[in-house]
Amino acid sequence: MVDEALRLPGEGLAPGYRLDGPVLVAPDGSRLLFPPFPAPSAWASPREAACDVVLLDLIGDPFVLGDLRGRGVVTPSTHVVAVGLDHRVRPEELARRLALWGARAVPDGAVLDTSHAPSPMPPPARRTLLLGGSRSGKSAEAELRLAGEPHVTYLATGPSGHDDPEWAARVAVHRARRPAHWADEETTGLAEAIMRATTPLLVDGLGTWLAAMFDEAGAWEEPSRRDEVVRRCDELVEAWRSTPQRVVAVSDEVGLGVVPSTSSGRAFRDALGRLNQRMAAESEDVALAVAGRLLPL
Repeated sequence: MVDEALRLPGEGLAPGYRLDGPVLVAPDGSRLLFPPFPAPSAWASPREAACDVVLLDLIGDPFVLGDLRGRGVVTPSTHVVAVGLDHRVRPEELARRLALWGARAVPDGAVLDTSHAPSPMPPPARRTLLLGGSRSGKSAEAELRLAGEPHVTYLATGPSGHDDPEWAARVAVHRARRPAHWADEETTGLAEAIMRATTPLLVDGLGTWLAAMFDEAGAWEEPSRRDEVVRRCDELVEAWRSTPQRVVAVSDEVGLGVVPSTSSGRAFRDALGRLNQRMAAESEDVALAVAGRLLPL
């Protein structure tokens, strides 16, 4: 609609308008970015001039907003408007996501006053813990929470799967879903990574991290070695408590299944349950993902 309104039949752009790469510049100098436009990674410069209005299909690709923020196209003064809205997301869920990303939806024919900056976003929770069972949607929700951030470091705590093709395939699916402008780090040194972080972090997840701690301490069959696991949990909780960065962590909710049949399984379940409780106590935002739906706790 924008393209049609600003072009005269057979004459190109309306008088006074010009294109600056993928951006439309109005006679008063205001800048508008609207779809379709090339992926930011294909732009000539990694940094671009700020736009006054940006129209984005945030349901199709919310991560492009964070990329545009990182490139300087979207600033606190930019009006970010979601377009192409349909029934892919139910209305109340759409409103929740747009609020997370600092964007809004407007009715057709709305007039935006770009002489005033949009209302500032409320500050996001500094520490968010997302719990859920297998295939509950907890990891996807964690990624959505950080989609609007210009810089994110993804801390993967699980094994790479070099010796397990099925696990490697799972890891590949997760990697493909994440945006290219995010940084990835595979580590079990979570406390250290959180303390030295200079960008928002996504930790996925605490269950695989705790299993690695049991492995490193040799604590599965040796109860006397579980003190080392407790010490590493203490370090993680302290780092989580004191970090100034925004951090979103994913963990498994282990209290809904049957009691494990082995002593080591029960020890792991109990340790993860205690860790989840301690992390939740230090978090501003905690939620449970069930069947792709989110239940705030």
